Amino acid sequence: MADATRRTVAEAVVEGLLANGIGTVFALPGVQNDPFFDALFHARDRIRVIHPRHEQAAGYMALGAALATGRPQAMSVVPGPGLLNAAAALATAYSCNAPVFSIVGQIPLHAIGRRRGELHEIEGQSAILATLSGWSGMARAAAEVPGLVEAAFRAMLSGRPRPAALEVPMDVWRLSAPLPPQRAALPDPPPPVDGDAVERAAALLGAAERPMLIAGGGALDCGAELRAIAEALDSPLLSFRMGRGVLDSRHPLDLRPPVAHRLWGVADAVLAVGTRASVAFGGWGTAGLKVVRIEADAEEIGRFGAPDVALHGDARAILPVLRAALPARPRPPWRAAVEQAKAEVMGRIAARLAPQAAILQAIRDVLPEDGVLVNELTQIGYAAGLLFPVPAPRRFLSSGAQGTLGWGFGAALGAKAVLGPRPVLSIAGDGGFLFQVQELATAVQHRIPLVTVVFNDNAFGNVRLFQDRLFGGRRIASDLVNPDFVRLAESFGAQGLRAETPEALRRAIARGFATTDRPTLIEMPIGELPSPWEFILLPRVRG
Repeated sequence: MADATRRTVAEAVVEGLLANGIGTVFALPGVQNDPFFDALFHARDRIRVIHPRHEQAAGYMALGAALATGRPQAMSVVPGPGLLNAAAALATAYSCNAPVFSIVGQIPLHAIGRRRGELHEIEGQSAILATLSGWSGMARAAAEVPGLVEAAFRAMLSGRPRPAALEVPMDVWRLSAPLPPQRAALPDPPPPVDGDAVERAAALLGAAERPMLIAGGGALDCGAELRAIAEALDSPLLSFRMGRGVLDSRHPLDLRPPVAHRLWGVADAVLAVGTRASVAFGGWGTAGLKVVRIEADAEEIGRFGAPDVALHGDARAILPVLRAALPARPRPPWRAAVEQAKAEVMGRIAARLAPQAAILQAIRDVLPEDGVLVNELTQIGYAAGLLFPVPAPRRFLSSGAQGTLGWGFGAALGAKAVLGPRPVLSIAGDGGFLFQVQELATAVQHRIPLVTVVFNDNAFGNVRLFQDRLFGGRRIASDLVNPDFVRLAESFGAQGLRAETPEALRRAIARGFATTDRPTLIEMPIGELPSPWEFILLPRVRG
């Protein structure tokens, strides 16, 4: 074998990570993976290992790093309880189309499926991983490893990105064989652009008087192309949680969901790119609406009924061709209606949610343009989806449709670890933050200067809100007892601050960003806030 050198499976996996651009692995060690960590030790000048205090954080950190960069990231856990602890993060990565590569240990190869009670044995681990991944495989021999690693990265880079998982039984790590140099994976070629379908889509959109665009996470790398089409059609563009920033929020054609809902009933055509659009198509209805869909995943195209025109492939290749095919003609006065709807609806939201709006404005004032906000399921977080301006893609990270409470702190740590000097701000409620509070130790140990704001209402605030408004105030399992968050942060060696007003919050965040040698935790006590749900749970308007 030309240029082959004898390497163990552990060494081959590490070389595969390096060949595919992985510079950081988020991982917890354990006996089933000891040879892998020894191989990481020997590559420590080329690859960084960040070990959190819980497997869930390994998964969330890799997820946050993947969402912030759009590139594959790697994590590793032991089998059984290690994998199950990380499963919520993998489910979120799957839902968010995040390229997270999971290296998961296994019991000895000869014992799999025999139910002998091996340490960390669970029945059907491979099946669990298959449900949480777009690609999964198991290494059984050293000669298989370069091909398996390449296949995993190729899957993450091709079509609709999803997590990939490689299982390695504990007795396979030390196997060796003469192996060729690891090749960097290349994506599969996308389907060719369907010229006839593009012409039909261009004709449909060009004839529309009130067209609308919808962009999701699959459109994050197509901002310039989508802006060109939006401006050519004078069409407003709605981006949901995963697509925030595909069009600068300050652009006059950018829409938030409540404004889009106001216009949805009178729109006559929609172009949806890289999005499930489940809220709009499944909730608001599509009766009488002409629909064009561009999707990398063919299964997604007909999820809510067959569109009028379907384009399966890479939006980055399709959109420029579609833009060139659009007919040039004067546009009807659609933008005036859009601007009026934006002014009325956003003005009403800002007035109704004035306390949240003031807090979010303070955050926006101090978070630089290239900074990243990691959102959470908290009252300020729900309002952020409505009110927080996002200037560019990958600067507003969300757990998307999975709605994973407690994900944010770990995800923000991962984002900050790979983004270097770029500011990252994590916001959380007191309930969600304590899911991963122990990772303050990780941030201090690995010198990750993340700034986190905990909005403290001593409750699972949204649960309490619904109990009060929908169940006659019958509160159960929603009140919380909390620590002094400032003293808690200081006990870990982090900087602890408290802010009780938006202006104090602005100063505290600025102080946190100026602290580069340790993390900062800011507690902001809040009382009951106005409910945002009248602007989120919006009724059907078509059909």
